[in-house]
Amino acid sequence: MAAEPEAKQLLHLVIGGELSSLDGVTFKDLSKIDMVGVYPNYASAHAAWKAKAQATVDQAQTRYFVVHLHRLLDPETGHA
Repeated sequence: MAAEPEAKQLLHLVIGGELSSLDGVTFKDLSKIDMVGVYPNYASAHAAWKAKAQATVDQAQTRYFVVHLHRLLDPETGHA
């Protein structure tokens, strides 16, 4: 039985916190940013983002974001 090839790792970061205003993406207090984690693909990052976003749905100024780290690692191609 042959092993399956490993999927390409495209790192994503999920972070969130309270924004100073709903009109932008400036965090109210950088020391209180919730660093949810780093994920090997968009699907797992999206699942983590969705769970955090749903858990804070009653906090209007709290937002979570998926940051495409792989695009920062190789900005010309968008791949790691």
